[in-house]
Amino acid sequence: MGKVHARISVITLCITLALVSCGTKNVTDNLPKDISERPADENSKKYDEVQLEKTKTAIESEIAKEKCTNADDWKSAPIGSKACGGPKSYIAYPKTMETEILSKIEAYNKKEADFNIKYGITSDCAMVAEPQGIKCNNGKAELIYAGQ
Repeated sequence: MGKVHARISVITLCITLALVSCGTKNVTDNLPKDISERPADENSKKYDEVQLEKTKTAIESEIAKEKCTNADDWKSAPIGSKACGGPKSYIAYPKTMETEILSKIEAYNKKEADFNIKYGITSDCAMVAEPQGIKCNNGKAELIYAGQ
């Protein structure tokens, strides 16, 4: 009788586990398939870097919508912030969107300056040359620097 009782207990255990597992949600369903898809910690350096890059890309994308046909219709502005001070580079933008785009560029520059302080970023202290002008090349504005 011990073997029959053991079989019934095993069968009961299997049925119980099957019923319980049917009613529970798989915990891994909500997890990303790849670790790179995992959301970054909002208080991490990597998260802040991604937010900076998204902001810069949004500015560049907005400017890229405008076609450059006359260089006189374009201006340049410093973009980015080196840890030692000064801009990382310059960007060309159409004068028609000056008010809206300059405020976004200034906000981006402030974010990057704050990022540099927050994470103790270091950089070279070389000054970035200001562009001498702008030219249109295949519908895109290009900055002209001395010696070009």
